[in-house]
Amino acid sequence: MNILFIYSYDLHVTEKPLLTIEEMHFGISYISSFLKKHEHKTKLLILSEYSGEQNFKLLESYINDFIPDLICFTSIATQYKFLSKIAKYLKEKHPEIFLLIGGVHASLNAEETIKDDFDAVCLGEGEYSVWELITQLEQKKTPTKIQNLWIKKTNGIEKNPNRPFIEDLNILPFPDIDIWIPWLNKTPEKHNGITILLGRGCPFMCTYCCNHALKKLAQGNYVRFRSAENIIKEIKEINNKYPNIQNIYLEVETIGVNIKWAEDFCHELGKFNKSIDNQISYRVNLRIIPNMDYDNLFDIFKKANINHLNIGLESGSERVRKEILNRNYSNEDIINAVKIARKYGLKVTFYNLMGLPGETEKDFLETIRINKICQPDHYYLSIFYPYPGTDLHKICNKRALLKNINTTRERVHGILNLPEFPNNRVDHNYIWFDYNIYKDNKPLYKTLQVALKRKILVTTFTYNIVKKIASFMMNFF
Repeated sequence: MNILFIYSYDLHVTEKPLLTIEEMHFGISYISSFLKKHEHKTKLLILSEYSGEQNFKLLESYINDFIPDLICFTSIATQYKFLSKIAKYLKEKHPEIFLLIGGVHASLNAEETIKDDFDAVCLGEGEYSVWELITQLEQKKTPTKIQNLWIKKTNGIEKNPNRPFIEDLNILPFPDIDIWIPWLNKTPEKHNGITILLGRGCPFMCTYCCNHALKKLAQGNYVRFRSAENIIKEIKEINNKYPNIQNIYLEVETIGVNIKWAEDFCHELGKFNKSIDNQISYRVNLRIIPNMDYDNLFDIFKKANINHLNIGLESGSERVRKEILNRNYSNEDIINAVKIARKYGLKVTFYNLMGLPGETEKDFLETIRINKICQPDHYYLSIFYPYPGTDLHKICNKRALLKNINTTRERVHGILNLPEFPNNRVDHNYIWFDYNIYKDNKPLYKTLQVALKRKILVTTFTYNIVKKIASFMMNFF
């Protein structure tokens, strides 16, 4: 059968909206490879809300050329409204095509999602559920009794139980990279980086994250790692196919949650590195945990050529981390970990979050202070967005902060208008963050460039002009 995946992307509206393969969506990629393994054909279509009527022309072109039997959607919260309009159009124009939606937002908001024009909602992991759905469609059966799926029936909704989490991730084929190639601005041959998924799930209970809710969707172990041998096999495959790749992002919520596994994996990775001529550098996510032996861990990383760490500072305020985010580590823990990382020649990227319910501007000044002390080699700064299914979304709802919130420009402008940290102050601090942490160590023009770019993003007038120009260009050409 032919399966079309529809993915939406914010801001970019060119024919090749994804800059590199590192932006691919793992859920789509794993399901696609799983279906291809079972001799089905898959194709990807990326749409943008800013493309206007051009979306429907592109959609019709794909349907006429590919003739899909099933269309699968995935969506984050801020893209859901747009994709539900696409589903409505498809249901009116092509009622014969079965429409399925999955992903985090659909999984945690199935009661609302199933009311729209989708024929079914997939809750949780989708590989086996989508395959089973396709098998029934292929047999001309009315889909029924498929675990993880809520299916529309003439007399209501068939809510099937969820299957246990996939225990052995090694049984899954490697994610489908090829499906993304037509949408890349820089193909893997021209870009020297790629991402590999080491495992699934997270053991922590951060209030801004939905892992705690996803964990409740099914039985079995939620936190799972692939074997070192399986991961190395994928790296070898990538190295053979794209020998120019020099950087690999080893993505998992935190590599430090299972030290024994991390040690074994790094040992195998080190052996692989010695077997190849071209040098590959690796980057990982690390959650700061009090009393962890970072000297030992970072020494192991160095020997495996893992030379870049992503660390979630989130807030420099210990009060905010403990009382609002449920992240329990001290500023001393953060500063010490960064010092030890520098000792082993590791680069550091910080993740920062601001505009949280309960956070004050004084709290955020602590975030600036810790960044200024640690001087991360790179950082991400996001303005809090209340994703449905998270604990902080519930708090925002209880405080009546969700009325008429702007879902555009996600995480780049203040939307909650908190009494304790008003939007104009959130936006101001967002704009000048780079300047405030690097003003003593970077050329002035570089920090001002960042400030100007952010000023455009947070200002409604300039942002709308950019959006209209982009939409016009897309429709014109």
